[in-house]
Amino acid sequence: MRLSRTARILFWIAVVVIAVVTLFPFYWTLRTALTFPRGVFAHPTMFLPPEPTLGNFERVLGLVDAATSVSLGGSGQKINFFIFLRNSIVVSTLITVGQTFFSAAAAYAFARMRFPLRRQIFGLYLSALMVPGIVLLIPNFILVKTLGWLDTYQGIAAPAFLMSPFAVFFLRQFFLGLSRELEEAALVEGAGRVRIFFQIAIPLSATALATLAVITFIYSWNDYLWPLLVGRGESVRMLTVAIGIFRQQGAQNIPDWAGLMAGTTLAILPTLVLFLALGKRVINSIGFTGFR
Repeated sequence: MRLSRTARILFWIAVVVIAVVTLFPFYWTLRTALTFPRGVFAHPTMFLPPEPTLGNFERVLGLVDAATSVSLGGSGQKINFFIFLRNSIVVSTLITVGQTFFSAAAAYAFARMRFPLRRQIFGLYLSALMVPGIVLLIPNFILVKTLGWLDTYQGIAAPAFLMSPFAVFFLRQFFLGLSRELEEAALVEGAGRVRIFFQIAIPLSATALATLAVITFIYSWNDYLWPLLVGRGESVRMLTVAIGIFRQQGAQNIPDWAGLMAGTTLAILPTLVLFLALGKRVINSIGFTGFR
């Protein structure tokens, strides 16, 4: 009994240590965002924010003019936060809706429909998981440039809009677990595959689709390299790219760390709220889906 109790204590100690190590960077980001800029370097080891202020958030949100921004300790630069927030929401939503729908259609076809070389085609498609995404940057860029989609929402969303190997694999595993009897009864009643997909498969897989949508949205929201290549214009610039550019605009090439961390904190909030609201459903769906 003592060994079991000791093991439980050690387990919880390990959990707490891992949680602290994982969450500490987020705390330090918030701590720096609440620190007056000069205090970032004057008190680099203080655990609590030295000279706490909300001025960094005001500067990032554009609530103060350049002169006031400098007086608050900033560089005078600002992020057009709400414009870039809109761009991130539009692009992430486009990718999420498109990838979720088309991946669901492809996954259902692989799980339920019978056609020649189905397993071989699915295996070949999954092999794309082994291809690093960086390899596709140049071909995708050439295609988007040829189509005239540079500095457009569709150009940023295009490579991830249709489907991904992971999304198809994930949803296929879920569709394989759905009741065949229900679908067979619908076929007997004269329903076609398209009607079964929309009226039976989609409603029954709402949890899995929501899980995929959350994962896709967070990934799209945090993407940096591709939006940097094809969406540098301010009218379509995503929040991650804007924060990167803001970092390079510091006075005398010194980053405005306090303002940068304030912008980063604001950029994290939407996905954090989304995951806190749906995180349990995501975990349960992944556990239920399993691997077949």
